[in-house]
Amino acid sequence: MPEEQPDHDAAGKNRLISLSLPILARADFGQRHPGGLLPVLNSMENQPFFGKVALVTGSSRGIGLAIATAMAREGADLVVNYRRSGKSVEKAEALCQQIRDMGRRAIAVQGDISVKADVQRMVKEGTEAMGRLDFLILNAAIAPFKPIEKLFEKELKQLVGVNYTGNILCLQAALPHLEKTDGNIVFVSSLGSRFYNTSYPLGSMKAAMEAVVRDCGESLRDRGVNMNGVCAGLVKTDSFKVLRQLWEGIEQIPEELFLQPEEVADVVTFLCSPSARAIRGQTLVVDHGMSNRLYHGG
Repeated sequence: MPEEQPDHDAAGKNRLISLSLPILARADFGQRHPGGLLPVLNSMENQPFFGKVALVTGSSRGIGLAIATAMAREGADLVVNYRRSGKSVEKAEALCQQIRDMGRRAIAVQGDISVKADVQRMVKEGTEAMGRLDFLILNAAIAPFKPIEKLFEKELKQLVGVNYTGNILCLQAALPHLEKTDGNIVFVSSLGSRFYNTSYPLGSMKAAMEAVVRDCGESLRDRGVNMNGVCAGLVKTDSFKVLRQLWEGIEQIPEELFLQPEEVADVVTFLCSPSARAIRGQTLVVDHGMSNRLYHGG
């Protein structure tokens, strides 16, 4: 007798119904999708990250928000991380609602990535809610704008704790889940890893993590997990307002060399896609060619 086969049709229908619930819940569904539900579901299935889950650290604003939004547009469900209560909660929940309006699932999870217990809880809550994890985007960062030699001990501990140790903790906690899905890790770096600026101690942590990208790209190969990085140029986010006060001559840089957060997000989504399958342990520079012009921040 032939082996009994699982009811793939029933499972598929249940999956499609589950995925369609956020769309059907919209009051304007009929106006937005006059062709009905089937074309929408077919469109979803054609998205490269359909049925996959991404966790983006520090994604309630700035580059992280742009990355989470871009991943959702490509079909991914999202675990949105924010560090502390207050305005970040509102921003994270607003982003989750925006993602749900796209027909994707999203949850917001608070967690300071420098605290191991927070990281473990964040990954646990995210994977239990979503059922899997395919992409880990290491975006969260925090640092004062001052010379390294002037850092207080508390600032130094936070600099290393969030921007190096925290990223490693996230990687370690997520790895068992990523192994199950042949997942991808992408680290968001900056040109401070390669160019000197007197008031940018974060650059040394970015440089250290770029070495981790190289090492883990190889060490995780046999576990089916890939890791790459994106080294972003000058991006106009909240922190840029402070940087421009400390970087003499920054106003001389042509506007065409500045990045939008969405441009960084596009490269992150590329590195998570099958199109980037031949790229491993690399950090891609995304800066409109600014680093080619050898600007110096004094």
